[in-house]
This record gives sequence, C-alpha cells and structure tokens, in this order.
Amino acid sequence: MVNYYKVLKVSPKASRTEIKSAYRRLARKIHPDINVTTDNSSKEFAQLTKAYKTLANAQKRADYDRQLLQAKYTNDTCSDFSDNPHARRWRQMVYERRYNEIIDRMIAEERRESMALQKVIFPTVALFVSTAFVAVFKPTFWTNSPMIGKIIMFSLFIIGCIHLFKRLKAGFERYTYSSEDIHDSILDDNEPAEKPYTKFTAASFLIIGFFLSLGIGLVIGNYFELVINASIPSVFSPTLKPEFIFYPPIFVLCVDLMHTFASRYEN
Repeated sequence: MVNYYKVLKVSPKASRTEIKSAYRRLARKIHPDINVTTDNSSKEFAQLTKAYKTLANAQKRADYDRQLLQAKYTNDTCSDFSDNPHARRWRQMVYERRYNEIIDRMIAEERRESMALQKVIFPTVALFVSTAFVAVFKPTFWTNSPMIGKIIMFSLFIIGCIHLFKRLKAGFERYTYSSEDIHDSILDDNEPAEKPYTKFTAASFLIIGFFLSLGIGLVIGNYFELVINASIPSVFSPTLKPEFIFYPPIFVLCVDLMHTFASRYEN
C-alpha cells in the first residue's frame, strides 16, 4: 500500500495547511512541464496529486489512515511475535488508540470547517434579513434618539461595518478564487484554485442578494404601509431615509455575537 505521507514527505499528524504547502512545493519540482527530460515525471506527479487529493479531504484522509493503520496492524500481527498474547493485546490497544486519534482528528477538522462556514453564512443571512426588515418597517431610531443614543448607534455602526468586512473578507479568502488557471498557479508559486466559487460569483451573490432583499422589503412594506404606520407611527417612517443604512451592520453584529456566545456555550 502506497504511503501518501511519504509521497508528500509530511508527518502523519501534518495539518491540512502543511499538506497543501508540501504539495505545492513538490508539484513545482516534478511537474511534467518542468521535468520534460524525466520519463517518470508524469507518473510521479499523478501519484503526488492523488496523495494530495486524498489527504486534503478530511473524510478521505480518515478512511485512508484507517486502511493504512489496518495494513500496518495486520503486518505486525504476522510477525514472529504474533503468537505472544501480550504482544497481540498491546498491538490491539495501539491500533484502537491510533484509530480513535484518526476519528478525533476528522471530527475536529469537520468542526473547524463547519465553524468557518458558519462565520460566513450567519453574517450574510443576517445582512439580507436585516436589510429586508429595515425596508419593510423603515425604523426611525436614529431620528428619535438623543445625542448619546446617536453616538452609541454610530459607534455600533462602525464596529458592525468592520466586523462584517472582516467576516466577508475571510469568506472570500477561504471559499473563492480568481479565474486563473490552476496549472499556471502551481508553476507560479500561487495557491491552487481548489475553492468552490470565483470571487466574481461571490461578489455578485452579495450585491444581488442585498438589492433583492431591499426590493422585497420595500414591496412588503408598501403593501402593509397602513398597518405599520397605524401601529407605531412614532417609530416607523412611510419613506426610506438615509439613516436606514445604520441598522443592517448593527443587526449583523448583534446576531454574530449571539451566535459566537452560543457556540462557545455548546463547546
């Protein structure tokens, strides 16, 4: 059985980032377009790519580690000491411990990936929902607030904008790529394009989602305008005013903080 860790020249406990760096480093050395005089370069590069695709995926890596451990355990039990019950029991304990480590690592990797995805999804959804909410009800909290309230609201707005920018920036870095060819990216020492979305697609989604939420909110707000204004006329306005730009970032900040606290409480 081919040891992909040896192919990539990394430790079995290497992180996904270390595996990716090793792949990029070795790919530049043995790529067929570079080593045109080497007969085995294509075969070596194919094996290197297969090793990377296996170890870079949490589920595939866990399955591969289990097979690798099982093969090693089977070979060990066929050794000269296989008849020794104490040695067999010791090997079984080692096998179980290492297998549990594999499962724990896979769970931890999936948890980190899930948390990273949530840090992008929650602010994005909160932005769209809050935009629609503001367009429907057109609150006038800023207008009706005293000076200290406006200072607090403006401060939260600035913090919310910075927070939202950081969340979206992290999402772009993790899940989007430029429309450059992956072949060139390997040779030019850049990050291989293995992410699911292009930057243009993600940016278009955010822009379209924002204006679609705004439009839907305005339609619903105009439809229920009489009911809303009759309920609390001092809080809601019949028209959309510039102050409404303050509310979505503040709402996103509050929702994300609640999600963060809830996540820590669950852990």
